[in-house]
Amino acid sequence: MNPRILRAAGWAAVPWKNGGGVTREIASWPEGAGTADFDWRISLADVAADGPFSTFPGVDRTLTMVEGAGMDLTVGGRRALVDERCVPADFPGDLPTHCLLLAGPVVNFNVMWHRERVSASVAVVRGCLPVPVPPGTTVVAVALESPATLGNATLARYDAALLAPEAATGESASAPLTLRSEGPAALVTLRRAVRR
Repeated sequence: MNPRILRAAGWAAVPWKNGGGVTREIASWPEGAGTADFDWRISLADVAADGPFSTFPGVDRTLTMVEGAGMDLTVGGRRALVDERCVPADFPGDLPTHCLLLAGPVVNFNVMWHRERVSASVAVVRGCLPVPVPPGTTVVAVALESPATLGNATLARYDAALLAPEAATGESASAPLTLRSEGPAALVTLRRAVRR
């Protein structure tokens, strides 16, 4: 399987949905979907000031702080302290969320998905491990702090690799690629929700 490499240098910075910050999209599905019609979306967000986060009806999200001292979040009236780098924090994207910065700006790695369309998980890993991609699943690997390799591809900081099995066969085309990273890397696994 050949990963699709997404270089951080090519990402455009655009305003948040509510205008309170800037985000750089890494990948989304459907490709080119806006903030109102994505099934899933992965991005980096710069948070430079206290204020509300955008709300996304029907969306769950995982936020992983990758730069800065941290945030004191209030999510639906409950406090959620995010003060450790590279530790994923899950919360509903449709609840009112307010951010107080602990000591200056932060950068967050964000994964958002419509809970009725997609299931998602985010793991922060390091070392050497195989990255399987089961049928019907998309996996996105992102180097969070230092360069990493996936198979023969080298990922600089914040570069990403998107892996999906071949649609024609419904299964992976080869053995899993190996991810090697001395620093933390994110593995995002996305699977279309099963209709009942």
